[in-house]
Amino acid sequence: MTKVLLDCDPGIDDALALALIAGSPTLDLVGVTTVGGNVDLALTTANALALREFLDLGDVPVAPGSPVALMRDNVRASHVHGATGLGAAVLPPATKPAADGHAVDLIVDTLRAAPGEITLIATGPLTNVALAVRKEPRIVDWANDLVIMGGSYTRGNHNPAAEFNIITDPEAAAIVFDAAWVPTMIGLDVTLKARMTSALLDRMWGLGRLSDLLVPAAQSYAQVTETSGPAIHDACAVAYVVDPSLFTTVPAVVNVETAGRYTTGMTVVDFNLRDRAPSAQVATDLDVGGFWDLMLSSYKRLGARLG
Repeated sequence: MTKVLLDCDPGIDDALALALIAGSPTLDLVGVTTVGGNVDLALTTANALALREFLDLGDVPVAPGSPVALMRDNVRASHVHGATGLGAAVLPPATKPAADGHAVDLIVDTLRAAPGEITLIATGPLTNVALAVRKEPRIVDWANDLVIMGGSYTRGNHNPAAEFNIITDPEAAAIVFDAAWVPTMIGLDVTLKARMTSALLDRMWGLGRLSDLLVPAAQSYAQVTETSGPAIHDACAVAYVVDPSLFTTVPAVVNVETAGRYTTGMTVVDFNLRDRAPSAQVATDLDVGGFWDLMLSSYKRLGARLG
């Protein structure tokens, strides 16, 4: 079993990523931390708590983190994820509270307690991770790996240069990519290939209670057709942890633009190392069929468990 800690901003695709973790027989979720991103922190935390109970994740601690970026005004995506962050999906409100303390402390303490054993997955803005690096730089050695859904080596989605998670807090992203670890960047270049279609959505019916989350969430995210639909970005980061062979990754130096007039939030990816050590492994391709086989088999397993 691979132990994972998820730092997220649920968010439709964060919810689908969390469901993938819940249905995977090879992942052991040890904690969830939340950050302001797709919607405000109060909503991302409420969604994480509701998902913990809906997905039957037991007593996994959920800790709220930073409500704002390090240096910038808030950027939100409620126009994509809906007013609550989960689109048309309606979950019962959580009955159990969040853990005491701040997300940064949960990240630091969890990694400290099991050095080399836990993979940190970040599917939202990198504010919490940057603050954790600043508070305890040794987490870069304690983490087994850091897998980031964010960035791109081509173009953005929030604007032509920047992907949403990075531009929401580019200073935090710069801290994370500059730290002394080699994270794996799962960017738009591959996540945009992981698109829901009507045939895939049809296979999500019949999963019992789980369908109440998956189907309305995916349908409200973007129009689903026979040939295209919403990209399930965040689940790609989880899928990489489950089966890295589904992805092609290339070592690169990644820098985050924090001052450009038109390019703030851009991940500047240089694959020509010129004798430099890489600062990241950057995903460049995805086995789309294998990805959906993994997703649907995990969802089927989870749906049977939930009833």
